[in-house]
Amino acid sequence: MNRIKAFLFTLLITGLIVSCGKDDDRKPEPPRDRGVQNTADMIAIEEFLETHYITVINNPGFQDDMDVVIEKIPEGGTQTPIKQHPDLTHRLVTYSDVEYKIYYIKLREGVAENPSPTNVDAVLASYRGTLLDGSQFDYMDIPSTMLRLDNVILGWSEIFPQFKTGTYASNGDGTINFSDFGAGVMFVPSGLGYFNLFQPGIPTYSPLVFSFKLYEIERIDHDNDGIPSYLEDINGDGYLTIEDDTDGDGIPDYRDIDDDADGRMTRDEIKDAEGNIIPYADIPDCSGNTTNPDRLRKHLDPNCN
Repeated sequence: MNRIKAFLFTLLITGLIVSCGKDDDRKPEPPRDRGVQNTADMIAIEEFLETHYITVINNPGFQDDMDVVIEKIPEGGTQTPIKQHPDLTHRLVTYSDVEYKIYYIKLREGVAENPSPTNVDAVLASYRGTLLDGSQFDYMDIPSTMLRLDNVILGWSEIFPQFKTGTYASNGDGTINFSDFGAGVMFVPSGLGYFNLFQPGIPTYSPLVFSFKLYEIERIDHDNDGIPSYLEDINGDGYLTIEDDTDGDGIPDYRDIDDDADGRMTRDEIKDAEGNIIPYADIPDCSGNTTNPDRLRKHLDPNCN
């Protein structure tokens, strides 16, 4: 029995040593200067946009609709570089004191009357992720779960709000046919991707290319105060940030259980006499008015007490 215990103990110690060795190989290296790395990333991305072209499959009603193929322009080729694509644009994002530029192409915005996700909602999306050398590191053709934009890379949470959902219908066999959905391509500098963190198939400090299709969104109530987070976008820009902080306590409203710092929980302030949550559109101001569209709803007004 003692020999068996000793043998098992030896195996355990050996396993720990091997495990530690593997973990050590995957520890992130000390982070580089973000500004310097961003300069290098943008040089690489700009070169990629000048030397590659994009082909888009326009096949409404079929699974490959809005699929994208990106290839390098052969020597002497006459293909139009991505940099000259008429729908190529960019978004400027400041993060960790560095201003990043995310290029993206809006292949299709989505249905004009449909909603866009905010940067903290969840999305149902198909996507393909590649490195600048064309290596594919991730692929989702038929999505089955919602992806929360506050739990993915920052590049996603900055670009998806620029798109809208489409329409869909059941095929009667358990499958769904999506159409007119938002679709695009984004070119993400490493500082808004994984930066110095190890990811399978992605070397550290890699700019990333994602083609994607936005099928559906899910609204989330992050602070469980009875108001979906997208309705706590105070400045109405589609992005929930520290700028959306009614009481100036350093906590954006979508994370704040007491939005006006009056000592009463927001959830309690928007209940009717029977204790039911009042729909956001019907929340009155201090005087009980619900018709003025510019009213200051009572949960945002500390004077209501």
